[in-house]
Amino acid sequence: MFTFAHLSDPHLAIQSPPEFRSLLNKRLIGYVSWRTRRRAIHETQVLAALTKAIKQVETDHIAITGDLTNIALPAEFIEARRWLEEFGPPERIMVVPGNHDAYVGVPWNSALGLWADYMRGDSEPLTSMSDFPTVRLRGPAAFVGLSSAHPSAAHLAVGSLGKAQLGALHQLLVELGREQRFRVVLIHHPPVTGTVVRRASLLDGEDFAATIAKAGAELILHGHMHRMSHKAIPTPRGPVPVIGVASASARSQHSHCEQAQYHLYTLERGEGCWRVDLEIRALEESTLSFREHRRLSIPVPA
Repeated sequence: MFTFAHLSDPHLAIQSPPEFRSLLNKRLIGYVSWRTRRRAIHETQVLAALTKAIKQVETDHIAITGDLTNIALPAEFIEARRWLEEFGPPERIMVVPGNHDAYVGVPWNSALGLWADYMRGDSEPLTSMSDFPTVRLRGPAAFVGLSSAHPSAAHLAVGSLGKAQLGALHQLLVELGREQRFRVVLIHHPPVTGTVVRRASLLDGEDFAATIAKAGAELILHGHMHRMSHKAIPTPRGPVPVIGVASASARSQHSHCEQAQYHLYTLERGEGCWRVDLEIRALEESTLSFREHRRLSIPVPA
């Protein structure tokens, strides 16, 4: 059996007020949102309790599907790197970026490049966003990391993959399928059209779905919604599960956000299929602990 955890959207707290000149762009809107609303939702204590709970499980791998930052400040990338190092070594944690990590255009070396060894695959270094997709082979699984993150206009949180990344994804999935790997695709934005409103969607979600239908995959994981989501992409071999997880740091309830959770997957190959056991471990408010909320068994053709 092989076990891995999935978490997303930790939105680490902004530690100190940013310089005014750094807010002379889309960041100003995001910072006002953080000060007036979002910092009351995403709590450092909750995220610390969640990471502690995952460490106690001793998973084989950990997937994080983006939005470590809030408005892509230089100091946020440094703080996120520190948090990742405390969480675990790069070979055990795979990260893909979210739209908040590309809130505005930022230099690679002083921003996302600081996390490059957590986002890279097994074989090649990650030197820019154009190096996605990335691949890690762990046990029977192949984790395929995508980047749907890019700057967008004010009040938009859209993402896209682009033809080059989709073409490379198709080739990788075909090759990994020949090796009979359990292919786990990691992406920040929900890839099923209609899951979120247009202004927060994956703009080329239909092209992504067509790629999955042609090349195949066993599981697709995402974040972005701050809510649990369970959908599927139809393929000739059967539906591919598409599962989103709530924010890793959310404590306060509101209409667009569930309280924090992480997902724990146990993978085992059966007779003609993969047995995938999903435990949804959610925040217990009174004790600030994470307990099994519900369990799903997902049969996936082998």
